[in-house]
Amino acid sequence: MVRGIALVLAAAALCAPGTAAAAADPVPPVMAALGDSISAGFNACGWYVVCTSRSWSAGDSAEVGSHYLRLTAISPAVKGHNFNFAVPGSTSAGLAAQAARAVAARAAYVTILIGAQDACVATEAGMTPVATYRANLDRAFATLATAGVRVFAASIPDLRRLWRIGKDNIVARSFWTIGHICPTMLAGAASKAKKDQARRARVRERVQDYNEQMAAACAAYGPSCRYDGGAIFSYPFTLDHISKWDFFHPNTAGQRALAGATFGRGFPWEQDTLTRAPLVVAP
Repeated sequence: MVRGIALVLAAAALCAPGTAAAAADPVPPVMAALGDSISAGFNACGWYVVCTSRSWSAGDSAEVGSHYLRLTAISPAVKGHNFNFAVPGSTSAGLAAQAARAVAARAAYVTILIGAQDACVATEAGMTPVATYRANLDRAFATLATAGVRVFAASIPDLRRLWRIGKDNIVARSFWTIGHICPTMLAGAASKAKKDQARRARVRERVQDYNEQMAAACAAYGPSCRYDGGAIFSYPFTLDHISKWDFFHPNTAGQRALAGATFGRGFPWEQDTLTRAPLVVAP
């Protein structure tokens, strides 16, 4: 009940009369990606490497069709003004520092996707408390507010779905075990024991709690923030979207799916019909 009320209030705040929900926004001259390994494009193009060019947010690869490229297609003036401050392995505790870097770089628009690493720890007890997660978000949003930065806030992917689509794949299970990848959710992936099922359910609930707090923090930021409405959390991704280097991070197809699922849920950017270039996303 609390979760439902929170999401309804967040949505109402974004759509209430007097906000900029229906008005077009000027295309930002500079943008930046904030978050963790997902936004950094980790493992999207090679063995355990950062591949920012394939980031769903600030990447410049036509194979992905990122927010940056979509903005450039609307206003070519954005070209070359993309930064990626996302840090692989980062938790919400590191978000404020990334926000400060974005402000220093004069980014007028940022995307935020953070929280998977707050849940993907060795034990449930080690997961970031929900109140701490929210406090970390608030510090980052406060930093961005000093420069009037527009924010696109993304939901965390459904980690239990990752377990579900990979649990019967022996290669995926091997990577998860050997690499100690997201033990709270993926340890003992083949187990059907009630205690393991309950553990996975609790971790999923924690991710949902984080997503509620992101929605609420975005609503509190005001009309200069857009939340994805749970688009990433509810996206029906498959193993075809997951890197075969670790069976955890999005590959190129996964990054492309993230970009496509989120951009339309953001700001109604002004269309420059004189200079707009067609966006071509490689198949």
